[in-house]
Amino acid sequence: MSEARIDKWLWAARIFKTRSIAADACKNGRVMVGGTTVKPSRMVKVGETVSVRKPPVTYSFKILKTIEQRVGAKLLPEIYENVTTADQYELLEMNRISGFVDRARGTGRPTKKDRRAMDAFVSPALEGFTDFDFDEDWDEADEE
Repeated sequence: MSEARIDKWLWAARIFKTRSIAADACKNGRVMVGGTTVKPSRMVKVGETVSVRKPPVTYSFKILKTIEQRVGAKLLPEIYENVTTADQYELLEMNRISGFVDRARGTGRPTKKDRRAMDAFVSPALEGFTDFDFDEDWDEADEE
């Protein structure tokens, strides 16, 4: 097989969980071949570079074999070569350890775990104020 549909290849190479998700990614402009966005029906060949944007990272793969049937995970090194740059993985790592809880709008109230994570993120900034007494009356005569 010398060519394969990009949506089938992305699914068969286990980059996306389902073919419909792969097709939606193509339709929404998150999949590029050679620097141009592609439709799900685009045929890909061996040697082409496919870029897949899964925020916050853009993954890049060089096609070694065109397939349209899903294969086992152990056979993936024969299907594509991961050519994603190291700075993309650093971006992913920084996003993971930043401590910022990214909540999508409309997902409801934070869970108890989310609240504790937010408190742990904010509390170190307030550590220097433990000795200050907010209830103490200020006397202008004492300041002079």
